[in-house]
Amino acid sequence: MSLSYTLRESISGFTRTKLSSTISVATICISLLLLSIFAVITLHASRFIESLRTKIELEAFLQEPISPDTVAQLQQAIGSIDGVKSVTFVSKDEAAQIFRKDWGDNVTDVLNFNPLPPSFRISLKEGYRTGAHVQAIAGRVGAMTGIDTLMYRRTLLELIDQRTQSFHNLVLVLGILISLSAVFLVSNTIRLAIHAKRKIVRTMELVGATRMFIRMPFLLEGILQGLIAGALAAGMLYLMLEELFRIVSAEFSGFVRVDPSFYLLVVGAGIILGFLGSAISVVRFINRPDQL
Repeated sequence: MSLSYTLRESISGFTRTKLSSTISVATICISLLLLSIFAVITLHASRFIESLRTKIELEAFLQEPISPDTVAQLQQAIGSIDGVKSVTFVSKDEAAQIFRKDWGDNVTDVLNFNPLPPSFRISLKEGYRTGAHVQAIAGRVGAMTGIDTLMYRRTLLELIDQRTQSFHNLVLVLGILISLSAVFLVSNTIRLAIHAKRKIVRTMELVGATRMFIRMPFLLEGILQGLIAGALAAGMLYLMLEELFRIVSAEFSGFVRVDPSFYLLVVGAGIILGFLGSAISVVRFINRPDQL
């Protein structure tokens, strides 16, 4: 198979179907741009949500009186639970100091005694900061002898889980719809190119040309469309993010930056969409002239 022939025939597809090729490239470009924006939003939203999850801690209040040995045993037992990152003991005096720092009053001056119980502050590992995992860990800790009550921000955690799942589902559905529309447009464009060359295709079939020899120019044409659209989408996304970076304040600048490799992924996604669209057409219509 001649590489020069394949390239020449692929490029000629653009000249034979200029309007449809332009529409196809524009559609893939817009689709990739929308997908990229959704991906950037999803990426930074996930980082923000994870930063909220890092603030989720469990606080286990201990029964009184309790011996230092029991405290040490409980601390070790809680620390051995799968998903627990660290266990910090907070004594009665430390609890009083925290109360004074947060509220500005000394609890012992108001009540003439310290009513605050000792406790453990339990932080969790990444991946275990979801409602189901926290509830499971809370159940195990709460069942231990010496634990009086256990508290964590359950309502906030459930709300985060619900909103995160809804957001991811929305992005997934939109991404699939946009990708399918781009593949359909490329497929239709390649079909028009095949129709414009149907006599040549039929002649090549009659003289014994292999299917791959006939199909390759059309496949390459779809890949070229995807490559051009991907490069345009990556460039537009870069300009948009750079402009947004200049507008937003410094504390939010990290939310509009992406790794340079992300732009290569955009171009790669364009190539894949272009290839899929062209592959659908050549498999369906080459050697099936009645379908053209």
